[in-house]
Amino acid sequence: MLFYFLVCIPIFLFAKDPFPIGFSVPESKIIDHIPNKEWDFAPLVPGDLSTYIYDEEEAYYKDYQRSYYAITKIKAGADCMRHYEILANGCIPYFEDLELVHSKTMTHFPKELVLEAMSLPGVSYRNIDHTKFDKKRYFDILEKLLSHTRKHLTCRSMAQYVLDCMGCPNPKKVVYLSFDQMADYLRCTTYIGFKQLLKERCIVYPRINRLYKDSQLPPHLDYGKGFTIGRILPLQEEKILGSLYKLHQECPVDLVVVGSVHRVPLGWIKYLEKNKFKVAYICGEDFHVCPFHAFQNLFIREYSSLGT
Repeated sequence: MLFYFLVCIPIFLFAKDPFPIGFSVPESKIIDHIPNKEWDFAPLVPGDLSTYIYDEEEAYYKDYQRSYYAITKIKAGADCMRHYEILANGCIPYFEDLELVHSKTMTHFPKELVLEAMSLPGVSYRNIDHTKFDKKRYFDILEKLLSHTRKHLTCRSMAQYVLDCMGCPNPKKVVYLSFDQMADYLRCTTYIGFKQLLKERCIVYPRINRLYKDSQLPPHLDYGKGFTIGRILPLQEEKILGSLYKLHQECPVDLVVVGSVHRVPLGWIKYLEKNKFKVAYICGEDFHVCPFHAFQNLFIREYSSLGT
């Protein structure tokens, strides 16, 4: 309760509707051409542990690439890295209950194109009747989906979206506060995007080691075995964040990004608000009742968590 009186209520007074945000994929993971198709549906079925057979990223991607469709679904949240891995590998998600996803959740995801592809003649759950299947229309849709993925669903483009929403499209300095090494796809993918987009203009604290090529974490121990986002960032000199205030005095910080509003210490929120930093707060949690729903400049993954 004290938390709300000290921090939340002053922020609520100036609150506006949160921005929708979602997962994204490093552009290096997106194929450059549509692969040949051999299978109707990829073998992996979410929730069926017997199909979780992959120890190597290459094999996991290859089975998407050779398939027309791949099953995906709403799980602990509507947004899921699997959706983007399917698209990045030139496959079309067969998304169970996609029509149930909140209209402001996954706003960057090409819902209408995916629904159209799922409704093509001859297509049903885990099966294609090729005597009815319109392959030409399928590949036309797939080309559009790949184009959309390259333009709107990369980590870099998602970072630029945050900057645009915050009114600083070309900042001189951004501080990205990650706070811990815990696996969190939204925090990690936006972190990757800011580092790829801004390079030395983005100062991170602390560095999320699993995202860099010098990571000492064995892939089999990493979350999701490190597929897609593990070891993606090149080695580079990272400026150490000592005093945020001193850093700001040396050269104004245009934006502070809090990678997970659920994991930021209360003292940091009070400090950032007291010193009037421009702050983007990110909520990447699964379905929940979000206590930060009225924070100024909140970016939220699961919009239904606001109770709307």
